[in-house]
Amino acid sequence: MVADAHQVFEEGTIDWKDEPILPRGARSALVVGDPSKAGVFIAYLKFPANYVIPAHTHPFTEVVTVLKGRVGNGFGDRLDREKGELLDIGSSFILPADHPHYLWNDEESVVLLIATGPWDITYVNPGDDPRKSP
Repeated sequence: MVADAHQVFEEGTIDWKDEPILPRGARSALVVGDPSKAGVFIAYLKFPANYVIPAHTHPFTEVVTVLKGRVGNGFGDRLDREKGELLDIGSSFILPADHPHYLWNDEESVVLLIATGPWDITYVNPGDDPRKSP
């Protein structure tokens, strides 16, 4: 990961883009690196209120830190809020590679994602994959 310029990120000035790898409504902003290439990258992810990312896996470990709102995180092949936990601002969690997990929230949330590329996601239920939906 290499940075070629000094940058400051403030929520009101971040250039959010739709994130097609996640269900509709998710937005992302790259901080540094390139998720399409091998190597570490850092990005912000923004989720609208009442958002769900169904059970899925990633090929590499991820570290997620909650910056705004509360985010529910759980492990398993299907969303189960009773088995997951709600995490507050400042909380971080590690998502192991190839380990099924899911996320949800009740209010708009922003997380900081530190991950290794090439970034990908495999939904436990292929019908949940927004890249395959009409």
